[in-house]
Amino acid sequence: MKSKVALVQCGSYEPDEVRKAVSRGLELIGGASTFVKPEEKILLKVNLLVGDIPEKCVNTHPNVFRAVAELFAAEGAILQYGDSPGHGAPLAAAKKSGIATVAEEMNIEMADFKDGREVFFGEGKQNKKFFIANGILDSDGVISLPKMKTHGLEMFTGAVKNQFGCVVGMRKGEFHVKLPDATDFAKMLVDLNSFVKPRLYIMDGIVAMEGNGPRGGTPRPMNVLLFSTDPIALDATACRMINLNPLFVPTTLVGAETGAGNYKEEDIEIVGDVLKDFICMDFNVERSPVKTVKKGKMMQFLNDRLVPKPFILIEKCTQCGTCVNSCPVEGKAVNWADGDKTKAPVYDYSKCIKCYCCQEMCPESAIFLKDPLIIKVGKIF
Repeated sequence: MKSKVALVQCGSYEPDEVRKAVSRGLELIGGASTFVKPEEKILLKVNLLVGDIPEKCVNTHPNVFRAVAELFAAEGAILQYGDSPGHGAPLAAAKKSGIATVAEEMNIEMADFKDGREVFFGEGKQNKKFFIANGILDSDGVISLPKMKTHGLEMFTGAVKNQFGCVVGMRKGEFHVKLPDATDFAKMLVDLNSFVKPRLYIMDGIVAMEGNGPRGGTPRPMNVLLFSTDPIALDATACRMINLNPLFVPTTLVGAETGAGNYKEEDIEIVGDVLKDFICMDFNVERSPVKTVKKGKMMQFLNDRLVPKPFILIEKCTQCGTCVNSCPVEGKAVNWADGDKTKAPVYDYSKCIKCYCCQEMCPESAIFLKDPLIIKVGKIF
């Protein structure tokens, strides 16, 4: 059975234009009433990586949030919103992003993403236990609002990856330590997504992020909103927009292999606007398969020579310490040399698990992923 993905052109974040685009997208896949009923408690799961202003395109734009909220509120749904940021408190991040302002105007409460409960997911193929935010567990249904962005570990972060914010706080770091390999990490994400099971995914690609994502990249207008009930199909379609093989993205590959959704073009029905009108051939994204990270002395030897390493651009570093605080490794793989906080932190690559949390959270875009020499040579030839 084909999966339906709606594509709707939207050229700006002007509120009326966004509302018309969201309304059209919902109608293309059955209408808002298909996904919610009056008096249901619906959680709008925004992408709220960290507290950054909307112009940086790190998070779901507040006007996309506003439009979605207006249309589902009109169906009588009782709305809440939230996410567990990678850095900082949920409310502080929501305020900086502009989402909290919209929520206050519309009397939408922030759900509890500070505390959670352990759940058992027997259908999980790789991970059967999660510690999930109360806001997710206490809702009747979830609408997921991912942002179209590049990602250091998973190459692309979209519909599937957005649900990682359902895991509370620092418990996300535990998964990075436990699952340093991108494919293993993707298996966990697919299981998590299958547990949360959002009713609908609406991706904000009006202005996406390319390059050093998911925080330190560059805004890139893509002028599109994507809608689907199939996160694999949605992510695969977004990958085709940016000239990226969907199977190079671990979450899409794992999702396809486990039957979590469709990725092949012939198994996806595009409705609304035409895919080819949104394709960006020169979108700045890595276009080779992710490298495997495994444990053991021999594998560590290979990892050091094959897997990209994070490194700090000294001239851009402000010594804020976000990378040190974000490192989930016991003993820290990136830390202050001799406790000197007046200089940029340094890496101990013997401890680095290549999770790229440091790169992901750096507020100055001062951390990049550097290919080993053998990989650079391979790309040339």
